[in-house]
Amino acid sequence: MRLGISSPLEHSTPQEWARRQVELGCRAVVFPVQSNESEEKIAAYKEAADEYGLLIAEVGIWRNALSADPDERSRIRDYCVAQLKMADRIGARCAVNVAGAFGPVWDGGYRENFTEHARKETVEMVRDIIDRAEVKNTYFTLEPMPWMIPTGPQDYLHLIEEVDRDRFAVHMDIINMVNSADRYFNPEAFVDQCAGLLGKRIRSCHIKDVHLDGRYTLRLEECAPGCGEFPLKYYVKKMHEIDPDMPVILEHLSSDDEYIRYFEYLKMEVKFGI
Repeated sequence: MRLGISSPLEHSTPQEWARRQVELGCRAVVFPVQSNESEEKIAAYKEAADEYGLLIAEVGIWRNALSADPDERSRIRDYCVAQLKMADRIGARCAVNVAGAFGPVWDGGYRENFTEHARKETVEMVRDIIDRAEVKNTYFTLEPMPWMIPTGPQDYLHLIEEVDRDRFAVHMDIINMVNSADRYFNPEAFVDQCAGLLGKRIRSCHIKDVHLDGRYTLRLEECAPGCGEFPLKYYVKKMHEIDPDMPVILEHLSSDDEYIRYFEYLKMEVKFGI
């Protein structure tokens, strides 16, 4: 298992970026350059990662490739393809996006996200991106979400079968899938289910925590590691068993200071794979 953070931390050169990541204790990184930047810049960051022994866990996309606006959808699909191609060139384990939303907020929850039309559009979108990118060294993945497909491991496995493309794999964000009382109160069993069903298909993982608010009705809130109740050590252990080089990336903090503080907590909590 290789811990990392989603923040590039403040830096002025590729070398400083890689050095600061390693000094913190990171062994995996999110690639901080976009496909529309210069090839020289992309190559410089790739070389810095290699020099410092950093595994490039993922290339982020984070756009609504199911946008209702045809022109916007076309532009975003092109961007997805370009990001996936760049991931392939630099040897990233995956490029990652969410499925997309059928409403005004790009990652929002809507009833329409769960229609048969939405599922067909998602399958077509994933196939289109993979087929156009023609990658050999990486995978396209979707981060599971609480309010769009896939919302759980069985749903993800079903989606993999529907897409039917070798270069479609899994991005694991287990906290995003803790969207019920059962998954919250039986977290070890849920981790086991995810590991058992998705296993070797998992290319990269996110890590954070979840807290149950005591007010009615069921209120589950994402939070920083150690500020919730999820058994993070158990989660990381299972991901390590799947792949000793599995990247596990800390995300969704608001400042570099927070990333440094909670990364130190994670290093003490998991105590291996650093």
